[in-house]
Amino acid sequence: MPEENFISSGDVSTQLFDWGTLKWMATPDVNGSERLSAGVVNLEPGKGHDIHTHPDSDEILYFISGEGEQTVADETKEVGPGEMIYIPAGVEHGTTNTGWETLQLLAVYAPPGPEDVLADLPECEIVPAGEIPTRND
Repeated sequence: MPEENFISSGDVSTQLFDWGTLKWMATPDVNGSERLSAGVVNLEPGKGHDIHTHPDSDEILYFISGEGEQTVADETKEVGPGEMIYIPAGVEHGTTNTGWETLQLLAVYAPPGPEDVLADLPECEIVPAGEIPTRND
């Protein structure tokens, strides 16, 4: 894959889950990014990611809009726009939207890899690039 420096959200597929969506805009497959992956996460009101780990990747979460709770190890704090969370590889963590609006954040993994694990989950529906994701529930 050739290096791409400018990526639009319409250029990449969407991972659709019952809790929201993910658009991976920097990965080895999308733009040749070998040292990190980055994507925009939209968590719907009242939804969240269960406590989980990424054994081989550090993660950074930067909150863009909305409000929620972030758990890292045994600590939980309220989070909102302009806040960043660092999660070392192998540390349990989870995010929950506690507001009425979509909680949007940027997720970065170093090295890349967890985005492929998410895509392989049975509850993940891949919506092709350029299509608007919709739920049929």
